[in-house]
Amino acid sequence: MTKQAIIERTVEAIKQLPYDKAEEISDFADFVQKRYEENQLSQGMQKMVAESTAFAFLDDEEELYSVSDLKEVYNG
Repeated sequence: MTKQAIIERTVEAIKQLPYDKAEEISDFADFVQKRYEENQLSQGMQKMVAESTAFAFLDDEEELYSVSDLKEVYNG
């Protein structure tokens, strides 16, 4: 089914509902749209951070401490 067919089918169903039920569907559509936008924003930020070279200088930094520097080792 195409997106246009889904939209048309949904609009026809909404036309047959009472006002309060149509309003619920509108509120739900707003919720789904906002959740989608937030997800897209989050994915965009994750991609930007993953591709960033802002902390690349840390890759060249030598290790200052090792396990042998520990006074106590916790395994829990």
